[in-house]
Amino acid sequence: MSPKVGYMNLHIRDPRARELALQLTAKRKISITRAVIEALENELKRERAYVPLADRLAAIADDLRAKAGDSGRAVSKGEIDGMWGNP
Repeated sequence: MSPKVGYMNLHIRDPRARELALQLTAKRKISITRAVIEALENELKRERAYVPLADRLAAIADDLRAKAGDSGRAVSKGEIDGMWGNP
């Protein structure tokens, strides 16, 4: 958690934000403050866990290369076209 620089009130005036907070409070039987904290914590957790698509694809490619080992072979353009249903 980041250090406190100073106390700041949080004022949310957006009616949609209030409605969403009230829906969450009703479902979970918690306060609006608790609902906001939980929602923000969950979003921060998602942000920290986010892995860019390029990195995920690179990991998949590395895994497949490792599984193929030395017995892997190059695939011809004709084979690739065939896999895609192109004659």
